[in-house]
Amino acid sequence: MSTPTPLPILLPSTGYKRLDAYILANLVQLETLAFCRRHLPHSTDPCGRQFDQMTQAARSGVKNITEGCERIATSAQTALKLLNVAKAPLCELRDDYITFLVDRGVPPLAADSPEAKAVFAVRLDPAAYGNDINHDFAMHLIAQRAKFAPFFAGGDQEGAANVLLILLTRTLATLGHLLRRVADDFTRNGGATERMTAARIAYRRGQGGPPAPDDAPACPTCGSPMRLRHGPYGDFWGCSAHPTCKGHRPL
Repeated sequence: MSTPTPLPILLPSTGYKRLDAYILANLVQLETLAFCRRHLPHSTDPCGRQFDQMTQAARSGVKNITEGCERIATSAQTALKLLNVAKAPLCELRDDYITFLVDRGVPPLAADSPEAKAVFAVRLDPAAYGNDINHDFAMHLIAQRAKFAPFFAGGDQEGAANVLLILLTRTLATLGHLLRRVADDFTRNGGATERMTAARIAYRRGQGGPPAPDDAPACPTCGSPMRLRHGPYGDFWGCSAHPTCKGHRPL
């Protein structure tokens, strides 16, 4: 009897340094550091609180993407939570830049303005890394940052805030795409628990035996243990609380 090949229990997580969401979030962090050093001196931010809050929000966005992508290996649920957490400080930082502009009587650039379209039009290069991932990532990030450097070259604080607002808009959009992709993958393939169950079932079938009771996953509806059931179209997992709960899973 041939043994089905299940998905690997641990999924790879090292590809996040190639993601546009991660590259853009790093650009936001770097340019926010530069912005705060230049435009939030002690005379305008005597306690350094605004400087600290903005730079920490930018850092938090990057690090939650990092941790979320690393957690994909063992827990899609935790990964989704952390990737969603990454959005909050980036949204907070976006509002800080809006406040910075409004406080100076300047509205943010309209999305359809020529200036905004020019920033939106800058495309990121594909990440082509070799074996030295950290060195190659840093070189790639430096190259991508150089693409946006002309928009910051004038040293104008309102202009810089507007460019950062557009970068944040792009970061949040690509992060939203990443969240949907992880959620879709979880819907199709389950998390580590489901993959472990599938691997054990496949192994037992390869040995010629049925799934053992302790292979049963939790019910997706109520969380109760499931039982192996037999139907006219084949075997499946049914909730042990049936008929109160009609949750089921395919084998």
